[in-house]
Amino acid sequence: MLDADFFRRWMTATAALVDREAERLTALDSPIGDADHGSNLQRGFRAVKAALDKEPPGTPGGVLTLAGRQLISTVGGASGPLYGTLLRRAGKALGDESEVSAGQLTEALRTGVDAVMTLGGAAPGDKTMIDALVPAVDALGESFAAARAAAEEGAVATTPLQARKGRASYVGERSIGHQDPGATSSALLIAALAEAAGE
Repeated sequence: MLDADFFRRWMTATAALVDREAERLTALDSPIGDADHGSNLQRGFRAVKAALDKEPPGTPGGVLTLAGRQLISTVGGASGPLYGTLLRRAGKALGDESEVSAGQLTEALRTGVDAVMTLGGAAPGDKTMIDALVPAVDALGESFAAARAAAEEGAVATTPLQARKGRASYVGERSIGHQDPGATSSALLIAALAEAAGE
C-alpha cells in the first residue's frame, strides 16, 4: 500500500529530476515552443517541494491536490494548468484514504489524464504530454518500471510526429523531427514515480 510519505517522495523526486533536466527541457522547447518549459516546471516543482516541506498533507490525495494547486498558481504557459489538472484530479480521485493501492493510483492517474485530454483537447498522436502519459498509465498495472519505460518510449516516439495541439502546432511541419518537451517532462514525472517505488 502507498501512503502519504510515498507520494511526497514522488513529488520530491520529480522536483529533483526536473531540476537536473531543466536545461534539456528548455532546449527541446526552443525550436517548437517558447523556450521556457524547463524553467517554468523547475519553478513549479520547487514551489511544490517547498509547500510539502512546510505543511505536509497526511493523505496521498492531499499530497497530489496540494501539488496540483501549486503548479497552477506558479507555472506560466499551458504546462501549469495541464500538470496541475493532472495531479489535482488524481488527488481528488484518491479521496481521503490514508493509504491507497497501486491499482487505485492507476485509476486516479487515468482520471487525471482524461481531464488533461479534455482541457487541452489533445489525443494520443497529437505530439503532447498525452503521448507519454497514456502508455504509462496503461503499463502501470504491470509495474512502476514498466510505466517508466512506456512513458520514455512514448516521449521518444513524438519526434517524427507533426504537432496537432499545443504551442508546437503553431510551427506546423517544422515541429517534425523534434521530441515534444511536454511528453519528455511527463516521462520524468513517471520516472520519479518509479524511483519513489524503488524500481
